[in-house]
Amino acid sequence: MSDERDERDEHSEVSLRRVTDDDLFVFLAYEQDPEAVRRSRFTPRPRDAFLRHWRERVLGDPDCLVRTVTVGGATAGSVVSWTEGERRFVGYWLGRPYWGRGVGTRALGLFLELERVRPLYADPFGGNTASVRLLERHGFERAGTVRHGDDEHILLVLGGTAGGGR
Repeated sequence: MSDERDERDEHSEVSLRRVTDDDLFVFLAYEQDPEAVRRSRFTPRPRDAFLRHWRERVLGDPDCLVRTVTVGGATAGSVVSWTEGERRFVGYWLGRPYWGRGVGTRALGLFLELERVRPLYADPFGGNTASVRLLERHGFERAGTVRHGDDEHILLVLGGTAGGGR
């Protein structure tokens, strides 16, 4: 098979589903990956704090829209949106085996069909050029920078009025 065929087949296998408790342990392992931490500038949480955060603040918050990303049925990561102040944000995390394969692009596209609130914001670490490019491919535009600790993050916004509020 050609590389183009392989990529198309993989994209058709990317899907979203509701999060299960078993997914949380996969998400935890992905969050602990040293290269993912370096690229995202996100401090990983200890196991109990991670599980408490996900169960109470993510899955337990009716404002959060959260989905597990799967590839061929395997848990590849997560996509979540939440409200912070007056802004609605989106974030995602994929395990390293799924990087650079178009999985994030497909997963975010599927998620944006579910999450209709606009404007929608994202603030990836400025040095995470792959994440910035992924968001820009979906129409997010640069709206400035924000600081998280010592790190500068790029504030991106997906404009429009699709869906209004939730």
